[in-house]
Amino acid sequence: MTTIGRTRGYRVFQAVNALVLTIVVVVTLFPFVNIVARSFSGEREIRTGQVSLFPRGFNLTTYRHVMSDSLFWINYRNTVFYTVVATAISLVLTTCYAYVLAKQHLRGRSLLVGIAVFTMFFNGGLIPNYVLVSALGLRNTLWAIALPNAISVFNLLVMKAFFESLPVELEEAAAVDGASTYGTLFRIVLPLSKAVLATMLLFYAVSFWNSWFAGFLYMDRQELFPVTVYLRNLIAGATAGSDQSTASDATLQIAAGIQAVTIVLTTLPIMLVYPFIQRYFVSGVMLGAVKG
Repeated sequence: MTTIGRTRGYRVFQAVNALVLTIVVVVTLFPFVNIVARSFSGEREIRTGQVSLFPRGFNLTTYRHVMSDSLFWINYRNTVFYTVVATAISLVLTTCYAYVLAKQHLRGRSLLVGIAVFTMFFNGGLIPNYVLVSALGLRNTLWAIALPNAISVFNLLVMKAFFESLPVELEEAAAVDGASTYGTLFRIVLPLSKAVLATMLLFYAVSFWNSWFAGFLYMDRQELFPVTVYLRNLIAGATAGSDQSTASDATLQIAAGIQAVTIVLTTLPIMLVYPFIQRYFVSGVMLGAVKG
C-alpha cells in the first residue's frame, strides 16, 4: 500500500477524483444556492436575472409577508403532525409487510408480491379514490393523507430485498433460544436494519412533507391544510396580483420571490433532519455475525 500511495499514477488518480467530485458538488449545490439568493433578493434584480450565487438588492418583504401570517404557522404545525404520524404508520406497515414477504416458505407469498406489484401499474383513479375516502368519512382528517399512501411499493420491495439478505442462521438461532416471531423481528432483525429503516424513514418523511395534492383534494378547511397547500395558494394569489398594472411594490416583490421563499421554507426542515439520518446510510448491517 505504501508503494502504491507513492506512485505518480495513484496521485494523478486522486487529483482527478477530487476534481470530478468537486465539479459534481458544485453542479449539485448551485441550483439551491441560487434559490436561497433569490429568496433574499429584490424584485427588480430577480426579474432582470441579476441574481446568481449572492443576493442582490437584499429584501425580506416576502419572508415577512409569509411568516407574519398566523395561518402559515398553523399549517406548518399541521404538516409536522401529518408527516410524523403518517411516516410512523407507513414505516410500521411497510416493515411488517416486507418481513412477511421475505419468508420464502410463506404460502401465498407470490400472490402477495403480485398484489403489491400490481398496484404500481394500476390504480382506481382519482374519482374512485375520492369517493372511497369520502364514503369512509376520512375527509378533513389526518387519515385522508396517511392511509391512501401508507405503503410505497418501491420502498416495500427495497426493504423486502434487504430482509432477504440477512443471514437465515440468525433467526434460526433465535428460534432455538425460544424467541417468537415478533421477538425475532424486534430483537434480532430490526436492530440489524437501522440502515434500511433510516432510508425508508427519510423517503416517507420527504414524500409526506412535500405532498400537497392530498390535502388540496380531501380538505376544505384552511386551518387543516398542510403548509404546502398554504404556499401553493399564496403563489397563486401573488401571481394573480402581479398581473395587475396597479400592483404595489410589496405585491410585486412577493410575486417575484414567492417561489424561492416557498422552496427554502419547505426544504429547510428536511435539510436539518438529514444529517442525523445520513450516518446510517453508510453504516450497513453487522458483518461477521455468523461464524463459520
